[in-house]
Amino acid sequence: MVHKKKIVVTAAIIRHDGKILITERPGGRHLEGLWEFPGGKKEAGEGLEECVKREIREEIGIDINPYELLLTVTHEYETKIVELYAFLCSLVSGTPAPLEGQKMQWVDPEELTLYQFPPPDQKIIEILCDGKAVRCPDQAF
Repeated sequence: MVHKKKIVVTAAIIRHDGKILITERPGGRHLEGLWEFPGGKKEAGEGLEECVKREIREEIGIDINPYELLLTVTHEYETKIVELYAFLCSLVSGTPAPLEGQKMQWVDPEELTLYQFPPPDQKIIEILCDGKAVRCPDQAF
């Protein structure tokens, strides 16, 4: 039996004016060309909320408030296991910009199904499209 490396990643579901921010995975990376909720790998000694804040600052140059853990998804790929923590987030400051050259799009929740996402993100989309993620305060939008 081959031991697969476990990678812990965070994702931010950032809503503004009723739309959700998604980004495309850049070329040369695992699952390139698929869309995702922005975020990334947790570093050693870093908390989950710290991770999602840092990743969003690095990737799209904004400050966010991860106010609720929406769900955790574990997905096994051929060579690794990904444990994804998805946070509902409000925009604190800044204007999103694709700092890593990735494509970026604001979409209505019901439009998420028109984009191709990695398997773990599909669980997030199911919840968002069912309207279960409308628990956040109005000012978060």
